Amino acid sequence: MGGSVKDVESKEELDSVVLQGAPVILHFWASWCEASKHMDQVFSHLSTDFPHAVFFRVEAEEQPVISEAYSVSAVPYFVFFKITINFIVPPLTSLVPLVAYLIIANAVALLLPQEPAVGMATTISATIAPSDGKSVDTMEGADPSTLANKVAKVAGSINPGEAAAPASLGMAAGPTILETVRELSKENGASQVESQLPSGLTDTLKIRLQKLIESQPVMLFMKGSPEDPKCGFSRKVVEILREEKIKFGSFDILIDNEVREGLKKLSNWPTFPQLYCKGELLGGCDIAIAMHDSGELKEVFRDHGIEASDDSNEAKATEPESGNGGISDSTGLSVTLTSRLESLINSSPVMLFMKGKPDEPRCGFSRKVVEILQQEKVDFMSFDILSDDEVRQGLKVYSNWSSFPQLYIKGELIGGSDIVLEMQKSGELQRVLAEKGITQKETLEDRIKNLINSSPTMLFMKGTPDAPRCGFSSKVVDALKAENVSFGSFDILTDEEVRQGLKVFSNWPTFPQLYYKGELIGGCDIIMELRNNGELKSTLSE
Repeated sequence: MGGSVKDVESKEELDSVVLQGAPVILHFWASWCEASKHMDQVFSHLSTDFPHAVFFRVEAEEQPVISEAYSVSAVPYFVFFKITINFIVPPLTSLVPLVAYLIIANAVALLLPQEPAVGMATTISATIAPSDGKSVDTMEGADPSTLANKVAKVAGSINPGEAAAPASLGMAAGPTILETVRELSKENGASQVESQLPSGLTDTLKIRLQKLIESQPVMLFMKGSPEDPKCGFSRKVVEILREEKIKFGSFDILIDNEVREGLKKLSNWPTFPQLYCKGELLGGCDIAIAMHDSGELKEVFRDHGIEASDDSNEAKATEPESGNGGISDSTGLSVTLTSRLESLINSSPVMLFMKGKPDEPRCGFSRKVVEILQQEKVDFMSFDILSDDEVRQGLKVYSNWSSFPQLYIKGELIGGSDIVLEMQKSGELQRVLAEKGITQKETLEDRIKNLINSSPTMLFMKGTPDAPRCGFSSKVVDALKAENVSFGSFDILTDEEVRQGLKVFSNWPTFPQLYYKGELIGGCDIIMELRNNGELKSTLSE
């Protein structure tokens, strides 16, 4: 894609280059991810600015061995390798004031993890890591400024005899140092490269965002395009606007991270899609659905002078034929395959189509979604798309989503790894699950705790108090009855999971086990000893 970026063909090729000692930067990407494509353009430009580093591009899903080696679970993802760097500071001459020399030295020091020895010599050198092929930094997400900073720190070395170019230092230095570096580079004939400084919500960005928001009476900031939505929430809002027969403009926030992050701050709304009417934020997917269902959305549009369009020709030109969940019926899929896919999607309230199985994922993206669902304590079913190519290819067409994993909740496509990860970080996933009536599952530990606390005095035994199944359990039951102690009981012979789990939970390998107010008292020997000492009643009544 331009510059001097190379595609990695194997782990062996990568290891060979890394061990040669040159700075190496990896970009893990995916063809279906617009953010990856956007960041690859930045990556390509940086490869030109830093010709002494090796820039590798890795297609994450096509190179699972490399992706696994660096724990890649979302794209874009960057890994940085650095062995040794050398900075050349121009010698002190009459053309370079002493203060400028010291400023340059300080700028270099900002890039080093340890204090360099600065003197009258022209070379400042620092060993960063041994040649063992280990990465020194990573970065996840689409953030051009951060990527530029990290590349500058890793790949900012210059060959002897070359002046330090602003691009090598500017991304990690302050404005005073940058200005001095620019002036110095002019005197030494170095090429000028405009630095990229991390920026917040600047006046320029505010103006740009406002122009985008006001570019159409109804404006939707979404993931993907109306013809090709990249998440179920964006697809739903598109469907609503089309049902309302409202003309609208849209902007794909996946292709411009500056707009994506800036809009979150400007609107004080952390998620997408975002729907605007005459420059005012209406809200996201849930609000749009609620307003649509109540008829309020139609009223809002009417109050703002926005009328439904009766131009049927235009509607046909912009609106694809829709079937189940906005999926095209004219896909060429057979009725049998369509029925099978729908049956699989709806076979569980939460359904994950992945590579591999939850206990043995075959790609980092699938593993990440499994981990997220487990962290959220959600019961889910899965289907290994590697085991059935008909389902794999059919689902791409059915869902209009070209990659895996694919997560469905109550039959609706949520998205892939990146979207699920973002939803978890923002809390949106937990909210969606709750709204769909999907509660957190009870873990074994939760279940054991609930059983232990189901009665102030709780006995886990073999059999029941009326029919003990072992002599030790019988003795404890007799002791408790003799002291007139009320107690609850659980027959561990009826539930092997509880039986084995309790051994681990209590760190007590045998039964019976007696608990009082959630704390383990002990087994048969301890109970008998407490009874014989006249302490059992008092122990169970404290």
